Amino acid sequence: MRMTKEAISLHSLNETLNRVENKLQNVEREFKELNSAMEKLTQKLQFQDKTLEKLVGEDEMWISLLEDRFTSVEINLFYSYVSEILCCLHSCVRAKLPDLAGGLPTLASVMRCKGKNQRIRLVWEAVLEMLGMQEGDVSALCTFFIIHCSEARYYPANQRQKYTSDISMMITKVVKNQILQQSLLCAVQVVETRRAQMDPKKIATHVQK
Repeated sequence: MRMTKEAISLHSLNETLNRVENKLQNVEREFKELNSAMEKLTQKLQFQDKTLEKLVGEDEMWISLLEDRFTSVEINLFYSYVSEILCCLHSCVRAKLPDLAGGLPTLASVMRCKGKNQRIRLVWEAVLEMLGMQEGDVSALCTFFIIHCSEARYYPANQRQKYTSDISMMITKVVKNQILQQSLLCAVQVVETRRAQMDPKKIATHVQK
């Protein structure tokens, strides 16, 4: 009788332990599911945060450019360099993708396709690196181009020299938006360096090194 009670007690204990173990396993499973959901939510929030930061930055860029007051000559000078650097970007990408060049008639088409085509994206990144530029530079320069293209005039290189002997100094002085300022300085350096390479006799003294 005593052995039977002990056996029953052990059986009850085993059942209790099994129930506890099952509950612990259920809790552990639920914890893992909850933890996974939290990680996904965290990643989603981080992505949304970065997206919002980017949108805020773009909005600030537009507002800043709309608030900046440049003279017509300053706009034309900046516009001329912006136009040349954007054309340079487009030409460099097409030169590295001769078989796809027909489907990339504009810089806008390159920028649209690079998000879908890995080959185009890799070439785009390589061209930016070769020119010493960042994605942010292109965004800032495109924003300037969109805002001022309807009113701006393109000045050829020889005409620009009539208005300023130091374009980099002018940019540093009149462009208040730091992102645009650095992007314009970068554009000037690339354009003038490439022009000097095509014409070894020309010394671009007004390029900020």
